[in-house]
Amino acid sequence: MSDQSQTTSGSSSNMLAFIVGALVVAVGVLGWIVYGGGDLDGSDDVTISIEGGGEAVEAIEGAVTGGE
Repeated sequence: MSDQSQTTSGSSSNMLAFIVGALVVAVGVLGWIVYGGGDLDGSDDVTISIEGGGEAVEAIEGAVTGGE
């Protein structure tokens, strides 16, 4: 039988786990900003434009405003 023992340091795997974790957080934050979570310019305006509807658009506009 052999009386050899191996000792390894866990510091390299800890450093790799830290780097991978930091990359996951960075990608998550960038994804949140890019896909609408981050309002970087401060604008809260939403503009919806429907073109080419003709009479249907006028009928809906009258229904929404309460006019006839």
